[in-house]
Amino acid sequence: MPVNSLREYLDLLDTTGWLRPFDQPVSWDLEASAATMLANIRDGPIPVFESITGIETESKLVGDPYRGPQARPWNHFAQALDLPDGLSGRTYYDRVIDRLNAPTAPRTVASHEAPCKETVRTGNEVDLLSFPWPYIHEGDGGRYSNHHTIVAPDPDTEWGTWSSHRMMIHDSSRASLLLLAGEQVPNRYYYDYEPRGEPMPVAVVIGSEPTVESTADMWIPTGRSEAAFAGGLKGAPVDLVQCETNDLYVPATAELVLEGHVRPDDRLDEGPFGDYFGYMNGPRRSMPVFEVDAITHRDEPRIPFCVEGSGVGYGQNSTSTLRLVAAGPDATVGLRAAGFDVAMAVPWRFTSRTVWVIATDRPYPGYLHELANFIFTTWGMLHIDFFVFVDVAVDPLDPRAVLTAIALEADPDADFHQFGVERMPKVPLNIYQTPDEKGSADVGTSKAKTAKAYIDATTDGETTETTTETRKRAQERLVEAGLDAARFDRLDEREAKSQ
Repeated sequence: MPVNSLREYLDLLDTTGWLRPFDQPVSWDLEASAATMLANIRDGPIPVFESITGIETESKLVGDPYRGPQARPWNHFAQALDLPDGLSGRTYYDRVIDRLNAPTAPRTVASHEAPCKETVRTGNEVDLLSFPWPYIHEGDGGRYSNHHTIVAPDPDTEWGTWSSHRMMIHDSSRASLLLLAGEQVPNRYYYDYEPRGEPMPVAVVIGSEPTVESTADMWIPTGRSEAAFAGGLKGAPVDLVQCETNDLYVPATAELVLEGHVRPDDRLDEGPFGDYFGYMNGPRRSMPVFEVDAITHRDEPRIPFCVEGSGVGYGQNSTSTLRLVAAGPDATVGLRAAGFDVAMAVPWRFTSRTVWVIATDRPYPGYLHELANFIFTTWGMLHIDFFVFVDVAVDPLDPRAVLTAIALEADPDADFHQFGVERMPKVPLNIYQTPDEKGSADVGTSKAKTAKAYIDATTDGETTETTTETRKRAQERLVEAGLDAARFDRLDEREAKSQ
């Protein structure tokens, strides 16, 4: 059966040797993140810090719980979905795409049935500082929660909308949210609630089950429910429960839920932060205030965090893994629904918010330009800087195969294409714009436009099946025949280390 909570997922990792409890005291101040960073780099077990110094708390910190093995990043998530062992990357994508094509509506449960309501704090009992929020990178503007799901109202869906925006803790009841205009939830606040002078109800859900955590970062179409797609991924309804202080519904098995509202025309400092681009992102900016009205949580809540960018590289943490194993299949579904003949859309695991590889046929001249333009002007416009297009026979999950395709098939003169210097919008989380170009602090987005580009690494003629495809099928047949799938993991690991 698929797992239904973060705890069940951690138990699954424990049974497979991928969990490492730390009994010795560890500080939330850089120590937990440093240990997590080393585990990420070394492809070690997921660390659970059970004793936190500097604070009296029953909470436990979990470092990058959704990071997958470096050679096969989809393995842990596949196990959480109760998929068969030994799936190749392409077969894994096929299975997930099948599930995304069958959304399953959530079900509601009563408060007494919801684990996230084991403790309920309201009024004077609300205290954000009673939890061990980590100070993740030296130079960060403060302590952060950066591995959570934000639930906000959506008039077009019954269950609201889910997203992911980092949160910097300020005091016992306030935090600042990185809301960048151009994304769905920030747009709702900046262009709907704030102009009317109304607070926007928000819930920050920390420690969600795997399918919830993954769908929060997908490009779900407007008017569709992330909760239904999470149920489709799991193959069963996600349990939701109503908040104590507003009408929002949140995942019932969450570890911790912060209920509150984003106040209109009110700002607090946010950042800098060592973000996913691999450097300290700044300058410090003013961002909307999240006022916490209630806190509900499980006994001894597990609080996950992600060591983004700085010092670790973006290819070996929870965020990059979830984008590879969930956002990639979701994008593939979306592009096919839009009429494009895409075999796989895969985020480049080392910079998965900025570069994507798309395996596709090229049915007519100009097709790739149309495809790139469609993505840049719809769901990928703010974050993605460029695409690499490869033939369907090239495995976009294999960095060596992609680089080989670029080296052999991409003509630097004819196959590198740009959409013009001032045509496309960009979030300010980049290193190549100056602070002035990053622009308006009011809505947190770039006032200048940036270039977007793509590389055509497809062959000129009709593609044929390659040895990679043949080997993939052979591996699947051997696994079906009962051969130890771990042998292929070791083979893939040796190949990954040789790249």
